[in-house]
Parts: sequence; structure tokens; C-alpha cells
Amino acid sequence: MPTKKHLGQHWLRDRFVLDHIADEADVNAGDTILEVGPGLGTLTSILLARAERVISVEFDDDLARKLPGQFPGKNLEVVHSDILAYDTRQLPADYKVVANVPYYITSKIIQKFMTDANKPSVVTLLIQKEVAERVAAHPGDMSILAVSAQLYADVSLGDVVPAELFEPAPKVDSQVVTLRTRTLELPDGVDEKIFFRVVKAGFSAKRKKLRSSLSGGLAIAKVDAENLLVSAGISPESRAEDLSIDEWKQLAEKYHTHTA
Repeated sequence: MPTKKHLGQHWLRDRFVLDHIADEADVNAGDTILEVGPGLGTLTSILLARAERVISVEFDDDLARKLPGQFPGKNLEVVHSDILAYDTRQLPADYKVVANVPYYITSKIIQKFMTDANKPSVVTLLIQKEVAERVAAHPGDMSILAVSAQLYADVSLGDVVPAELFEPAPKVDSQVVTLRTRTLELPDGVDEKIFFRVVKAGFSAKRKKLRSSLSGGLAIAKVDAENLLVSAGISPESRAEDLSIDEWKQLAEKYHTHTA
């Protein structure tokens, strides 16, 4: 079937890669799997062989219409919908998300499932290699995307998938990334809104040192920003990409204390 460029479609048929994606998500009998963008159903077939139930959400109406007929008698539900609008409240508590997703929607998908009221236990995505590396980055190379993912989940990287394994081949390689969600832990008095207010301020002027970016982003004097950093045990010479999740939590706690 021809691809629709505006939907970022690239078909993957390599059995070893498809098995690896299911392995990374630890798909087992008894699992309910939410598959995003099943496309031609190559990954769907692997998931149906391993899981108890698969719900495939497909935005392309042609694909959504044809997919059920490929798997007669299987416990497959195909939903024609935009995944960002999909309501997960009907799903069991430990459902898993597995997807080969278009590059342009990656950040929004991660944000949706990390902040969902009914969070999945695991999210395994095949995405652009550069983005996968950003999601799994360590202090020194952090971004808002990395902080947003790692606040809610333990992130690990799987195999790199060369572009030539896709039809048509995209311009860049892909990589499997897995997010295993855990209980959100923030300091007393700090909610997600306060936490991300500080994080976004820190990254508001990425090339600048934190004393400057926090000053501008939080609308406080530079000396106050410096005192805030020192009180959190962070060097004012640091940049936003240098901080760990725990350091962002400490900084948010000190900010909350000073503004309460």
C-alpha cells in the first residue's frame, strides 16, 4: 500500500526488529497492548501472538478499515482515531504502549502518556535515533524532553534500526526507546506546575548560565537566582543541560520555599 507523506508513514517489515520491539516492551500473555499507528499490521501480528489483547489506534481511515480483516478470530480492536485524543480510562491499570510512530508526533505522544491519569506501565517506541538519544540523555546533555520523560519513567535504549529497513526509507536511522513508568515523587509543596515552571525558565536561554536564564525566565533578580541555585547546592555557573532530575527537584523546592 502506498504511504501518505503527510502522515509520516514508513513501513517496517523486518521480523527481527519487530520481535525486538515486543521484547523491549516485555509483551506477555495477559497483557493489554495499546498500539499506536499499526499501519500494515506487521507489528500488530507480533503483538497478537504474545499478548492477551491488542487495541490498535490508527489515524489513517483506509488502514483502520482494512486491518481487522487481516486478523480474523484474534482479540484485536481497531480504533480509527488520533492517539492524542484517545481516552485511556477504559484500559486496565498496567496496559502497555507499543508503537512505530511518525517522527513529528514523538514528543506529544511521550507527553500524553507520561502525564495521563491512567499511565501505562511501559511505553516502547521506535522513533528517530537522535530523538531517542535525547529522551535517554544524561546530565550534561539534558533537554526539556529528557526531563519531561525521566521525571515520570526510567528510560532505556534498544537497538538502532537502519533507515534502509523501512519502505520508503526515511532520511535518518531509528532507535527503540522504552520508558518504564514509576510513581511520581516531588518535594513537599511542589506540584508538576511549579516543577516545570522552573525547568522551562532554566531552558529559556539554553546558551546562558542558569543564573541568567532563571533570572529572565522567573522574572527575578540575578542575585536572587544565584542565591536560589546556591541554596539548592547547584553551581550558578551550570547550564540547564547539566542538571539531573534530582537537582531540578531541589531547585523547584527552593523556588517554592522562597516564593511561598
